[in-house]
Amino acid sequence: MDLSDRLDVWLQLAESCGLSTLQQGVQHIWILLVLCLLCRFSLRLGLSSMKHIVSMLCGACGLFLFFDHNMLWVVLLAVLCYLVLFLSQHSNSRGLLLSALILIYLLTGELHLIDMVTWNKIRGAQMVVAMKAISLAFDMDRGTVTCLPSPFEFLGYILFVGTVVFGPWISFSSYREAIEGKKLSWSWFQNSSLSLLKSQICLLISTCVAPYLFPLFIPIQGNQVTSKWLYAYENAVSFHFSNYFVGHLSEGTSMLAGAGFTEEKDNIKWDMSVVKPLSVAMPRSMEMVVTAWNIPMSRFLKTYVFRNALKLGTFPAILLTYTASALLHGLSFHLGAVLLSLGFITYVEHVLRKKLAAIFSACILSRTCSPDCSHQHQKEYWVMLLNIFFSLLTIFHLTYLGSMFDPGVDEQELEEGYAAIHTIQRWSELNWTSHWVVFACWVFYRLI
Repeated sequence: MDLSDRLDVWLQLAESCGLSTLQQGVQHIWILLVLCLLCRFSLRLGLSSMKHIVSMLCGACGLFLFFDHNMLWVVLLAVLCYLVLFLSQHSNSRGLLLSALILIYLLTGELHLIDMVTWNKIRGAQMVVAMKAISLAFDMDRGTVTCLPSPFEFLGYILFVGTVVFGPWISFSSYREAIEGKKLSWSWFQNSSLSLLKSQICLLISTCVAPYLFPLFIPIQGNQVTSKWLYAYENAVSFHFSNYFVGHLSEGTSMLAGAGFTEEKDNIKWDMSVVKPLSVAMPRSMEMVVTAWNIPMSRFLKTYVFRNALKLGTFPAILLTYTASALLHGLSFHLGAVLLSLGFITYVEHVLRKKLAAIFSACILSRTCSPDCSHQHQKEYWVMLLNIFFSLLTIFHLTYLGSMFDPGVDEQELEEGYAAIHTIQRWSELNWTSHWVVFACWVFYRLI
């Protein structure tokens, strides 16, 4: 295909896919953006006693907009969480108690109460509500939050319109700062709009570019083996950009509603960051990818799961953290398989690079060393080559793990969630290569 033919195809794709994708994207979110602005202006101008009610009502409207009457399942979870917190005010284990209740509720709802299509639609909102309630319970156990919030304050936090539909998780203290109603500024509007623009660009790439990456945009063709991996990479890129779309959209809605800022003296910076695409596309390690994939959720898991489980040992803590993440995402075989595989990959990579860094006294750890680290070798060429090798290995793992998120499957399968056979089939086509590589790395780590 020469350049002129390629340009014609690009123009046809822009007209048939690009314009319709943008139009549908705007149609789905514009009312939510209006609700975020309404909440922002109300928090800025309203009475302090009404702010939590405004936040709660705007969030409820946002839920109804996206989920119709199925929003009641999300609200029911929020009410049950408050009831448990109220009844366990004098307990020192509210976090564990509430976590167990939420797990039972999610599993019961998924297995017995709701059909899979409906559950998959509300799964993200359920997860955000669960994370907020669990973090509040643990903060109360630790004394960070001194007393149980009032029902309106609790529901205002749980149903905060900027985060209730697409996320992200925010702490109770961040919500309290948001309802103070910081003054309107150009920086607030600019950063909110920029995040929303990024989200639409990511949506375009996920829908109209990534599925046609090879050879339409990048003229690479190969044999039967390489074609499988190129197709897997297309699927992974499409899935990655769909995550970036949600991440940047949640940044925009959060800031638009008044959350997502840091304050230093009198200087307010609207710097909500949910996802870092460059850190995923050009990763140093899988550990950095996991953090950059969803920064608030990574912070939540590290603060409320990993640190509490660390007394069991590093590997059990990592495994428990990824298990908790899988359970929060619901009983989805493909997500559970990916997350648990990520746990093993992250652990093996971490201990292997730590051992190699100690042997060679080189800056090849999973995370970038500080400038004053004690390693003798920091910027030599062989150190850079080793880090590049691990970066390429991470991209290989991401391609393998993302291969199952096939945008070409039928709509019903997408709505009901991928079946277990789909995951097994995709990884079988790639000969379970990533898992074998991880096993080989673990054996090498044990030998040295």
